[in-house]
Amino acid sequence: MAQSLSQLYVHIIFHVKDETIQIRSENETELYAYIGGIIKQYDSHPIKINGTENHLHILSTMSKNISLAQFVEQIKKNSSRWIKHQSEFYRYFAWQSGYAGYSVSQTKIEAVKKYIENQKEHHKTVSFKDEYIQFLKKYKIDFNESYLWQ
Repeated sequence: MAQSLSQLYVHIIFHVKDETIQIRSENETELYAYIGGIIKQYDSHPIKINGTENHLHILSTMSKNISLAQFVEQIKKNSSRWIKHQSEFYRYFAWQSGYAGYSVSQTKIEAVKKYIENQKEHHKTVSFKDEYIQFLKKYKIDFNESYLWQ
């Protein structure tokens, strides 16, 4: 083949490091737009970004020219740097070191998008920890729970 072509959809989830420095609702729209800009810099396309005060979900395409680990690292590093300059409240803001990344079938894009859109409603009844573990089990990912929350 003379060309390398791909269409990769990913669902990424990550959490704030310190529960005392959570994302304020008045900063969400700008933060999500900024993250969308980071995603575009890596020849990828943000489809839906949403979350709660303590974690984010991102649905996007992902370029064939970057690994998932590098992609998430750039999103987290640059968005953390950006938010620290928004107010003194975020001075010590950081994302937790880990993340979850799942491939998404093109036939499931709308369902994942709707799931991400409804995060605030969803988390009225399900904690982030329970949600995260449900995803790990659903995708049959081996994990040691004692390492998840460090």
